[in-house]
Amino acid sequence: MASTRAAIRYAKAILDLANSKGVAEAVNNDMESIASTIDANAELSTFIQNPTTKVEVKEKALLEVFANVNGVTQGLFHLLYENKRFEILDAIAVEYSKLFDESNGVEVAQVTTAIPMDAALEAIVLAKIATLSDKKITIENIVDASIIGGFILRIGDKQYNASIANRLQVLKRELSN
Repeated sequence: MASTRAAIRYAKAILDLANSKGVAEAVNNDMESIASTIDANAELSTFIQNPTTKVEVKEKALLEVFANVNGVTQGLFHLLYENKRFEILDAIAVEYSKLFDESNGVEVAQVTTAIPMDAALEAIVLAKIATLSDKKITIENIVDASIIGGFILRIGDKQYNASIANRLQVLKRELSN
C-alpha cells in the first residue's frame, strides 16, 4: 500500500531528525500519544481522514489537540500540512514507534491467547522469551477465542504455535492419513 510506504518514509525521516537533535525518546512518546488518541477517538480520526476539510484547519486543530508535543513533532504536522498528507498521520506514528523500538534493540512479542493474560502469566512468558532472545522484549497480548486454549507466540518472523486449535488440527491430519 502506497500510504504505508509513505508513512515509513516520513517515520524514518522524523526518527533521523529526532536522533540528530537528541529528542528521539520524547518524539516517540508523542507518537505513542498521537496513535492512541487517534485510535481512541473516532471523531478525530474521521476529521483527519476527511478530504473536504482544509489542511490549514487540520494543522491548527492538531496543534491545539497536541499542544504539548516536541518541536520535531510540530514540524511533522507542518510538513504534513505542506504535502497535504494528514490522512497518514496515524500510520506515521505507528511506524515511528516500530522504528524507534528497533533502533533501541526492543522487539515486540505478540502473544495470542484465548483469554486476556494476567500479570503472573505475562511474567512467565517474558522469562521464557528472555531465554530465546537477547533483545529487550515487550509483550503485545492479542485475544482470540478461536484458538480455544494455549497460546501462539510471534517474535519477529518466528512463530511458535502451542494452541489447542493447532493441536486438534494436527491430530485431525494424523487420523485422516
